[in-house]
Amino acid sequence: MRKPDTIEWLYLDFDGFFASVEQQIQPALRGKPIGVTPFRGTDFTILIACSKEAKARGVKNIMPVKDALKVCPELILVTQKPDYYRRANNALCAAIESVIPIDVSKSIDELTCRLDKNDIADPAGLTRRIKSAIRENVGDYISCSIGYAANRHLAKIACKMDKPDGHTVWHPQSNYNRLADLPFDDIPGIGANMQMRLWKAGIHSMSELMARQPKEMRRLWGNVTGERLWYALHGYDVKAQPSQRGMFGHGRVLPPEMRTIRDAYYCSRILLVKAARRMRREGFYPGMLHLWAGYRIGYKDNRSWAGKVKMYHAANDHAALDALDTLWRQSRPHIQKYHKIIRVGVWFGSLVKANDRQRDLFEIDTSEKWDDLTQSIDHLNWRYGKTAVSIGPWNLKYGNHLGTKIAFTRIPRREDAL
Repeated sequence: MRKPDTIEWLYLDFDGFFASVEQQIQPALRGKPIGVTPFRGTDFTILIACSKEAKARGVKNIMPVKDALKVCPELILVTQKPDYYRRANNALCAAIESVIPIDVSKSIDELTCRLDKNDIADPAGLTRRIKSAIRENVGDYISCSIGYAANRHLAKIACKMDKPDGHTVWHPQSNYNRLADLPFDDIPGIGANMQMRLWKAGIHSMSELMARQPKEMRRLWGNVTGERLWYALHGYDVKAQPSQRGMFGHGRVLPPEMRTIRDAYYCSRILLVKAARRMRREGFYPGMLHLWAGYRIGYKDNRSWAGKVKMYHAANDHAALDALDTLWRQSRPHIQKYHKIIRVGVWFGSLVKANDRQRDLFEIDTSEKWDDLTQSIDHLNWRYGKTAVSIGPWNLKYGNHLGTKIAFTRIPRREDAL
Protein backbone atom coordinates (compact mmCIF):
# COMPACT_ATOMS: atom_id res chain seq x y z
CA MET A 1 0.00 0.00 0.00
CA ARG A 2 1.38 3.40 -1.01
CA LYS A 3 2.32 5.91 1.70
CA PRO A 4 2.29 9.52 0.35
CA ASP A 5 5.11 11.82 1.41
CA THR A 6 2.99 14.98 1.08
CA ILE A 7 -0.59 16.21 1.35
CA GLU A 8 -2.88 14.85 -1.39
CA TRP A 9 -6.43 15.47 -0.17
CA LEU A 10 -8.68 18.31 0.91
CA TYR A 11 -11.69 17.77 3.17
CA LEU A 12 -14.25 20.58 3.42
CA ASP A 13 -16.99 20.89 6.04
CA PHE A 14 -19.53 23.74 5.98
CA ASP A 15 -19.86 25.30 9.43
CA GLY A 16 -23.31 24.88 11.02
CA PHE A 17 -24.61 24.40 7.49
CA PHE A 18 -28.38 24.43 8.01
CA ALA A 19 -28.25 27.27 10.51
CA SER A 20 -25.89 29.33 8.35
CA VAL A 21 -28.16 28.89 5.32
CA GLU A 22 -31.02 30.24 7.45
CA GLN A 23 -28.89 33.27 8.32
CA GLN A 24 -27.95 33.79 4.69
CA ILE A 25 -31.56 33.83 3.47
CA GLN A 26 -32.98 35.71 6.50
CA PRO A 27 -30.97 38.86 7.33
CA ALA A 28 -32.84 39.29 10.62
CA LEU A 29 -31.17 36.12 11.94
CA ARG A 30 -27.60 37.17 11.21
CA GLY A 31 -25.30 37.38 14.19
CA LYS A 32 -27.90 35.81 16.47
CA PRO A 33 -28.04 32.40 18.16
CA ILE A 34 -30.44 30.20 16.22
CA GLY A 35 -31.43 26.55 16.36
CA VAL A 36 -33.06 24.58 13.58
CA THR A 37 -35.89 22.22 14.57
CA PRO A 38 -37.67 19.47 12.60
CA PHE A 39 -41.10 21.04 13.10
CA ARG A 40 -42.77 23.95 14.84
CA GLY A 41 -45.22 24.20 17.68
CA THR A 42 -43.52 22.11 20.37
CA ASP A 43 -40.53 22.14 22.70
CA PHE A 44 -40.58 18.34 22.86
CA THR A 45 -38.09 17.91 20.06
CA ILE A 46 -34.38 18.38 19.40
CA LEU A 47 -32.15 20.82 17.55
CA ILE A 48 -30.92 19.32 14.30
CA ALA A 49 -28.52 22.24 13.79
CA CYS A 50 -27.42 25.42 15.52
CA SER A 51 -25.47 28.53 14.54
CA LYS A 52 -21.95 29.36 15.67
CA GLU A 53 -23.42 32.08 17.91
CA ALA A 54 -25.55 29.43 19.65
CA LYS A 55 -22.59 27.05 19.96
CA ALA A 56 -20.56 29.83 21.59
CA ARG A 57 -23.25 29.95 24.31
CA GLY A 58 -23.10 26.21 24.95
CA VAL A 59 -25.84 24.97 22.61
CA LYS A 60 -25.11 21.76 20.71
CA ASN A 61 -26.56 19.86 17.78
CA ILE A 62 -28.95 17.02 18.68
CA MET A 63 -29.78 18.80 21.94
CA PRO A 64 -33.33 18.79 23.36
CA VAL A 65 -34.96 22.17 22.73
CA LYS A 66 -35.87 22.59 26.40
CA ASP A 67 -32.24 22.07 27.44
CA ALA A 68 -31.01 24.44 24.74
CA LEU A 69 -33.36 27.19 25.94
CA LYS A 70 -32.09 26.78 29.49
CA VAL A 71 -28.51 27.19 28.28
CA CYS A 72 -29.38 30.05 25.92
CA PRO A 73 -32.76 31.72 26.69
CA GLU A 74 -32.37 34.09 23.72
CA LEU A 75 -32.09 31.17 21.27
CA ILE A 76 -34.25 31.72 18.15
CA LEU A 77 -35.96 28.55 16.92
CA VAL A 78 -36.32 28.13 13.15
CA THR A 79 -38.18 25.32 11.41
CA GLN A 80 -36.20 23.36 8.83
CA LYS A 81 -36.40 24.29 5.13
CA PRO A 82 -34.96 21.23 3.33
CA ASP A 83 -35.42 22.57 -0.19
CA TYR A 84 -33.37 25.68 0.62
CA TYR A 85 -30.56 23.51 1.97
CA ARG A 86 -30.55 21.45 -1.21
CA ARG A 87 -30.39 24.60 -3.35
CA ALA A 88 -27.63 26.03 -1.16
CA ASN A 89 -25.61 22.83 -1.55
CA ASN A 90 -25.95 23.01 -5.34
CA ALA A 91 -24.82 26.65 -5.39
CA LEU A 92 -21.91 26.01 -3.03
CA CYS A 93 -20.66 23.02 -5.00
CA ALA A 94 -20.79 25.06 -8.21
CA ALA A 95 -18.74 27.82 -6.55
CA ILE A 96 -16.15 25.32 -5.28
CA GLU A 97 -15.94 23.57 -8.66
CA SER A 98 -14.99 26.91 -10.22
CA VAL A 99 -11.78 26.60 -8.16
CA ILE A 100 -11.11 22.84 -7.84
CA PRO A 101 -12.95 19.69 -9.02
CA ILE A 102 -14.97 17.94 -6.31
CA ASP A 103 -14.02 14.28 -5.97
CA VAL A 104 -16.87 13.08 -3.72
CA SER A 105 -19.72 14.78 -1.86
CA LYS A 106 -19.68 12.83 1.39
CA SER A 107 -22.90 14.40 2.65
CA ILE A 108 -24.94 17.55 2.17
CA ASP A 109 -22.35 19.58 4.13
CA GLU A 110 -19.07 17.71 3.53
CA LEU A 111 -16.98 16.99 0.44
CA THR A 112 -13.49 15.96 -0.64
CA CYS A 113 -11.14 17.09 -3.39
CA ARG A 114 -7.92 15.59 -4.73
CA LEU A 115 -5.04 18.08 -4.91
CA ASP A 116 -2.81 18.72 -7.93
CA LYS A 117 0.81 19.82 -7.66
CA ASN A 118 -0.05 23.52 -7.56
CA ASP A 119 -2.57 22.97 -4.75
CA ILE A 120 -0.04 20.90 -2.81
CA ALA A 121 2.49 23.70 -3.08
CA ASP A 122 0.07 26.36 -1.79
CA PRO A 123 -2.84 24.99 0.30
CA ALA A 124 -3.34 28.35 2.02
CA GLY A 125 -3.83 30.01 -1.36
CA LEU A 126 -6.32 27.31 -2.38
CA THR A 127 -8.28 27.88 0.84
CA ARG A 128 -8.44 31.61 0.15
CA ARG A 129 -9.70 31.04 -3.41
CA ILE A 130 -12.40 28.58 -2.27
CA LYS A 131 -13.67 30.86 0.49
CA SER A 132 -13.61 33.85 -1.82
CA ALA A 133 -15.66 31.95 -4.43
CA ILE A 134 -18.23 31.06 -1.77
CA ARG A 135 -18.52 34.66 -0.54
CA GLU A 136 -18.79 36.11 -4.05
CA ASN A 137 -21.18 33.53 -5.51
CA VAL A 138 -23.31 32.45 -2.54
CA GLY A 139 -22.93 34.84 0.39
CA ASP A 140 -20.97 36.01 3.40
CA TYR A 141 -22.83 34.00 6.05
CA ILE A 142 -21.99 30.47 4.92
CA SER A 143 -18.46 29.59 5.97
CA CYS A 144 -16.43 26.40 5.76
CA SER A 145 -13.51 24.72 7.47
CA ILE A 146 -10.90 22.91 5.38
CA GLY A 147 -8.37 20.24 6.28
CA TYR A 148 -5.44 18.95 4.23
CA ALA A 149 -3.65 15.63 4.70
CA ALA A 150 -2.15 12.62 2.94
CA ASN A 151 -5.48 10.80 2.79
CA ARG A 152 -9.15 11.60 3.14
CA HIS A 153 -9.50 10.14 6.62
CA LEU A 154 -6.76 12.32 8.09
CA ALA A 155 -8.00 15.36 6.14
CA LYS A 156 -11.44 14.87 7.72
CA ILE A 157 -9.91 14.84 11.20
CA ALA A 158 -7.76 17.89 10.41
CA CYS A 159 -10.84 19.72 9.14
CA LYS A 160 -12.41 19.61 12.62
CA MET A 161 -9.37 21.10 14.36
CA ASP A 162 -9.99 24.76 13.55
CA LYS A 163 -13.72 25.45 13.35
CA PRO A 164 -15.46 27.61 12.39
CA ASP A 165 -14.01 29.08 9.19
CA GLY A 166 -10.73 27.22 9.73
CA HIS A 167 -7.75 26.01 7.74
CA THR A 168 -5.54 23.12 8.91
CA VAL A 169 -2.68 21.39 7.09
CA TRP A 170 -1.31 18.08 8.37
CA HIS A 171 1.85 17.06 6.57
CA PRO A 172 2.65 13.33 6.81
CA GLN A 173 5.65 13.95 9.05
CA SER A 174 3.42 15.41 11.79
CA ASN A 175 0.53 12.91 11.70
CA TYR A 176 1.56 10.89 14.75
CA ASN A 177 2.07 13.90 17.02
CA ARG A 178 -1.18 15.48 15.84
CA LEU A 179 -3.25 12.38 16.53
CA ALA A 180 -1.64 11.31 19.80
CA ASP A 181 -3.36 13.94 21.93
CA LEU A 182 -6.85 13.64 20.43
CA PRO A 183 -9.74 11.94 22.25
CA PHE A 184 -11.21 8.83 20.67
CA ASP A 185 -14.46 10.56 19.74
CA ASP A 186 -12.57 12.93 17.42
CA ILE A 187 -11.61 9.96 15.23
CA PRO A 188 -14.06 8.83 12.53
CA GLY A 189 -14.48 5.09 12.90
CA ILE A 190 -14.29 5.04 16.71
CA GLY A 191 -17.80 5.24 18.12
CA ALA A 192 -19.03 4.89 21.69
CA ASN A 193 -19.21 1.09 21.57
CA MET A 194 -15.73 0.83 20.11
CA GLN A 195 -14.39 3.13 22.82
CA MET A 196 -15.73 0.74 25.46
CA ARG A 197 -14.04 -2.17 23.70
CA LEU A 198 -10.72 -0.31 23.56
CA TRP A 199 -10.91 0.59 27.26
CA LYS A 200 -11.60 -3.04 28.14
CA ALA A 201 -8.52 -3.99 26.09
CA GLY A 202 -6.42 -1.58 28.18
CA ILE A 203 -6.14 1.07 25.46
CA HIS A 204 -7.03 4.49 26.88
CA SER A 205 -5.46 7.00 24.48
CA MET A 206 -4.73 7.55 20.82
CA SER A 207 -1.00 7.27 21.46
CA GLU A 208 -1.56 3.75 22.83
CA LEU A 209 -3.77 2.85 19.89
CA MET A 210 -1.29 4.22 17.34
CA ALA A 211 1.41 2.00 18.85
CA ARG A 212 -0.55 -1.16 17.97
CA GLN A 213 0.05 -3.21 14.83
CA PRO A 214 -2.42 -3.62 11.93
CA LYS A 215 -3.34 -7.20 12.84
CA GLU A 216 -3.97 -6.16 16.45
CA MET A 217 -6.35 -3.45 15.22
CA ARG A 218 -8.10 -6.05 13.10
CA ARG A 219 -8.61 -8.29 16.14
CA LEU A 220 -9.86 -5.38 18.23
CA TRP A 221 -12.48 -4.43 15.63
CA GLY A 222 -13.27 -8.02 14.78
CA ASN A 223 -12.94 -7.40 11.04
CA VAL A 224 -10.81 -5.74 8.36
CA THR A 225 -12.16 -2.28 9.27
CA GLY A 226 -9.72 -2.04 12.16
CA GLU A 227 -6.76 -2.85 9.93
CA ARG A 228 -7.88 -0.34 7.31
CA LEU A 229 -8.20 2.30 10.04
CA TRP A 230 -4.60 1.60 11.19
CA TYR A 231 -3.30 2.26 7.68
CA ALA A 232 -5.44 5.40 7.32
CA LEU A 233 -4.26 6.83 10.64
CA HIS A 234 -0.63 6.14 9.70
CA GLY A 235 -0.95 8.13 6.48
CA TYR A 236 -1.34 5.41 3.85
CA ASP A 237 -3.40 5.92 0.73
CA VAL A 238 -6.37 3.74 1.68
CA LYS A 239 -8.84 3.25 -1.14
CA ALA A 240 -12.53 3.54 -0.36
CA GLN A 241 -14.32 0.21 -0.37
CA PRO A 242 -16.96 -0.18 -3.10
CA SER A 243 -20.43 -0.03 -1.59
CA GLN A 244 -23.55 -1.89 -2.62
CA ARG A 245 -27.01 -0.46 -2.34
CA GLY A 246 -28.93 -2.44 0.26
CA MET A 247 -32.16 -0.47 0.66
CA PHE A 248 -34.19 2.61 -0.24
CA GLY A 249 -36.34 4.20 2.40
CA HIS A 250 -37.41 7.15 4.50
CA GLY A 251 -38.30 7.66 8.15
CA ARG A 252 -39.86 10.54 10.08
CA VAL A 253 -40.46 11.66 13.61
CA LEU A 254 -44.05 12.87 13.46
CA PRO A 255 -45.04 16.32 14.74
CA PRO A 256 -47.42 16.26 17.71
CA GLU A 257 -50.42 17.04 15.50
CA MET A 258 -49.85 13.90 13.42
CA ARG A 259 -49.38 11.23 16.08
CA THR A 260 -52.50 9.26 15.14
CA ILE A 261 -52.76 6.06 13.14
CA ARG A 262 -54.57 7.87 10.34
CA ASP A 263 -51.95 10.60 9.93
CA ALA A 264 -49.07 8.15 10.37
CA TYR A 265 -50.57 6.04 7.60
CA TYR A 266 -50.81 8.99 5.19
CA CYS A 267 -47.28 10.05 6.09
CA SER A 268 -45.99 6.54 5.36
CA ARG A 269 -47.68 6.60 1.94
CA ILE A 270 -45.83 9.78 0.98
CA LEU A 271 -42.52 8.46 2.30
CA LEU A 272 -43.02 5.20 0.42
CA VAL A 273 -43.78 6.83 -2.92
CA LYS A 274 -40.73 9.08 -2.62
CA ALA A 275 -38.50 6.11 -1.81
CA ALA A 276 -39.97 4.22 -4.79
CA ARG A 277 -39.17 7.14 -7.11
CA ARG A 278 -35.54 7.17 -5.98
CA MET A 279 -35.34 3.41 -6.38
CA ARG A 280 -36.70 3.48 -9.93
CA ARG A 281 -34.30 6.26 -10.95
CA GLU A 282 -31.37 4.07 -9.95
CA GLY A 283 -32.73 0.97 -11.68
CA PHE A 284 -33.47 -1.25 -8.67
CA TYR A 285 -36.37 -3.55 -7.93
CA PRO A 286 -37.41 -4.64 -4.39
CA GLY A 287 -37.91 -8.13 -3.09
CA MET A 288 -39.29 -6.92 0.24
CA LEU A 289 -41.07 -3.95 1.82
CA HIS A 290 -40.55 -3.13 5.51
CA LEU A 291 -42.64 -0.93 7.81
CA TRP A 292 -41.54 0.21 11.27
CA ALA A 293 -43.58 2.25 13.74
CA GLY A 294 -42.53 3.58 17.12
CA TYR A 295 -45.49 4.27 19.37
CA ARG A 296 -46.26 5.23 22.94
CA ILE A 297 -48.80 3.92 25.41
CA GLY A 298 -49.49 6.53 28.06
CA TYR A 299 -46.61 8.87 28.85
CA LYS A 300 -43.57 6.64 29.26
CA ASP A 301 -44.29 3.22 27.76
CA ASN A 302 -42.44 3.37 24.42
CA ARG A 303 -42.83 0.42 22.08
CA SER A 304 -42.30 -0.41 18.42
CA TRP A 305 -43.70 -2.68 15.77
CA ALA A 306 -42.06 -3.90 12.57
CA GLY A 307 -43.31 -5.99 9.68
CA LYS A 308 -42.30 -7.01 6.18
CA VAL A 309 -43.99 -8.36 3.10
CA LYS A 310 -42.72 -9.76 -0.21
CA MET A 311 -42.76 -7.45 -3.25
CA TYR A 312 -41.81 -9.89 -6.05
CA HIS A 313 -39.55 -7.24 -7.62
CA ALA A 314 -42.40 -4.89 -8.51
CA ALA A 315 -41.32 -1.24 -8.46
CA ASN A 316 -44.55 0.52 -9.45
CA ASP A 317 -46.46 2.70 -6.99
CA HIS A 318 -49.59 0.54 -7.05
CA ALA A 319 -47.72 -2.58 -5.93
CA ALA A 320 -45.80 -0.64 -3.29
CA LEU A 321 -48.92 0.98 -1.81
CA ASP A 322 -50.79 -2.33 -1.86
CA ALA A 323 -47.93 -3.92 0.10
CA LEU A 324 -47.96 -1.00 2.54
CA ASP A 325 -51.68 -1.47 3.16
CA THR A 326 -50.98 -5.13 3.93
CA LEU A 327 -48.41 -4.14 6.53
CA TRP A 328 -50.69 -1.63 8.23
CA ARG A 329 -53.36 -4.35 8.47
CA GLN A 330 -50.78 -6.62 10.11
CA SER A 331 -50.04 -3.89 12.67
CA ARG A 332 -53.65 -3.61 13.89
CA PRO A 333 -53.43 -6.24 16.67
CA HIS A 334 -50.44 -4.35 18.09
CA ILE A 335 -51.12 -0.63 17.50
CA GLN A 336 -54.47 0.60 18.80
CA LYS A 337 -56.31 3.85 18.13
CA TYR A 338 -55.39 5.33 21.50
CA HIS A 339 -51.65 4.80 20.95
CA LYS A 340 -49.53 7.77 19.91
CA ILE A 341 -47.34 6.98 16.92
CA ILE A 342 -44.10 8.91 17.36
CA ARG A 343 -42.18 7.77 14.33
CA VAL A 344 -42.67 5.78 11.12
CA GLY A 345 -40.21 4.34 8.63
CA VAL A 346 -40.61 2.48 5.35
CA TRP A 347 -37.93 0.90 3.23
CA PHE A 348 -37.47 -1.45 0.29
CA GLY A 349 -35.02 -4.30 0.80
CA SER A 350 -33.69 -7.41 -1.00
CA LEU A 351 -32.90 -5.22 -4.00
CA VAL A 352 -31.93 -6.49 -7.45
CA LYS A 353 -30.96 -4.78 -10.69
CA ALA A 354 -33.07 -5.13 -13.82
CA ASN A 355 -30.99 -8.02 -15.23
CA ASP A 356 -31.60 -10.10 -12.09
CA ARG A 357 -35.28 -9.33 -11.77
CA GLN A 358 -37.67 -12.28 -11.34
CA ARG A 359 -41.30 -11.44 -11.89
CA ASP A 360 -44.41 -13.01 -10.39
CA LEU A 361 -45.60 -15.22 -13.29
CA PHE A 362 -49.25 -14.76 -12.33
CA GLU A 363 -49.03 -10.96 -12.24
CA ILE A 364 -46.75 -10.08 -15.17
CA ASP A 365 -49.42 -8.58 -17.44
CA THR A 366 -51.02 -6.50 -14.67
CA SER A 367 -47.64 -5.45 -13.28
CA GLU A 368 -46.42 -4.26 -16.69
CA LYS A 369 -49.49 -2.05 -17.07
CA TRP A 370 -48.88 -0.49 -13.66
CA ASP A 371 -45.19 -0.06 -14.53
CA ASP A 372 -46.16 1.91 -17.65
CA LEU A 373 -48.65 4.04 -15.72
CA THR A 374 -46.13 4.76 -12.96
CA GLN A 375 -43.55 5.78 -15.55
CA SER A 376 -46.04 8.26 -17.01
CA ILE A 377 -46.79 9.64 -13.52
CA ASP A 378 -43.08 10.10 -12.83
CA HIS A 379 -42.68 12.01 -16.12
CA LEU A 380 -45.62 14.33 -15.38
CA ASN A 381 -44.39 15.10 -11.88
CA TRP A 382 -40.90 15.85 -13.15
CA ARG A 383 -42.25 18.06 -15.95
CA TYR A 384 -44.46 20.16 -13.67
CA GLY A 385 -42.04 20.27 -10.75
CA LYS A 386 -44.41 18.93 -8.10
CA THR A 387 -46.63 15.96 -7.31
CA ALA A 388 -49.26 16.81 -9.86
CA VAL A 389 -50.39 13.17 -10.14
CA SER A 390 -50.44 10.47 -7.48
CA ILE A 391 -52.14 7.16 -6.83
CA GLY A 392 -54.53 7.86 -3.99
CA PRO A 393 -54.34 10.85 -1.62
CA TRP A 394 -51.22 13.00 -1.33
CA ASN A 395 -52.03 14.51 2.04
CA LEU A 396 -49.48 17.16 3.08
CA LYS A 397 -51.60 18.12 6.07
CA TYR A 398 -48.95 19.93 8.10
CA GLY A 399 -46.58 21.45 5.55
CA ASN A 400 -45.12 20.79 2.15
CA HIS A 401 -41.84 19.27 3.33
CA LEU A 402 -43.22 16.06 4.81
CA GLY A 403 -41.59 13.87 2.23
CA THR A 404 -38.30 15.74 2.23
CA LYS A 405 -36.04 16.20 5.20
CA ILE A 406 -32.52 17.27 5.98
CA ALA A 407 -30.36 14.56 4.48
CA PHE A 408 -27.10 14.13 6.36
CA THR A 409 -25.76 11.24 4.30
CA ARG A 410 -26.84 12.03 0.76
CA ILE A 411 -27.55 15.03 -1.43
CA PRO A 412 -31.29 15.32 -2.14
CA ARG A 413 -32.18 15.77 -5.79
CA ARG A 414 -34.72 18.25 -7.09
CA GLU A 415 -37.29 15.52 -7.73
CA ASP A 416 -37.02 14.31 -4.12
CA ALA A 417 -38.95 17.44 -3.11
CA LEU A 418 -41.85 16.75 -5.47
